[in-house]
Amino acid sequence: MFRFAARTAAVAVACLLATAVAGADDTTLNVKVGDKFPAVALTAAQIDKVKKDAKTVSIADLKGKTVVVFFYPKALTGGCTVESCGFRDLMKDKDFPKDVVVLGASGDDMKLQQQFIDKNELPMALLCDTEQKLIKELGILGKAGGTTPKRVTFVVDKEGKIAKIYDKVTPASHPKEVIEFVKTLK
Repeated sequence: MFRFAARTAAVAVACLLATAVAGADDTTLNVKVGDKFPAVALTAAQIDKVKKDAKTVSIADLKGKTVVVFFYPKALTGGCTVESCGFRDLMKDKDFPKDVVVLGASGDDMKLQQQFIDKNELPMALLCDTEQKLIKELGILGKAGGTTPKRVTFVVDKEGKIAKIYDKVTPASHPKEVIEFVKTLK
């Protein structure tokens, strides 16, 4: 009888631990359309493009503007360069929507983000989520125990709520797809 009770208790504890681990999965999307975008303050290369004289920026600082936050795995790599330059080129267009802020984001440090900006003449601020705080809160970590985010884009409305999530991204065509959606927002 004692063995059965001990075994039952062990199974219960194992189930609880498995549930806790599953709940803390940083690789599974934790937000949905309509949710508030997490207000995690991060440093950013070219932060003055979005917030003057600041050390950090968060989505809460940009209330009243539509914000596109595109996450990429690693600065200065092929797909990430194609996607970032796609946004760069669209931002130069005279028909680019007013009051739209575009932010790139990755787990890269300030030095690498700045090199990425300099090499590709990127006009947007690039968030440096080196501790993966925002990445983990969103649930977009590339793999358990990893340090790079998945390639995911969030469109955040003027109230700070997620209006659209793109989790299947083709770097070459994605920027245009996002901006076309942004143009439909009021």
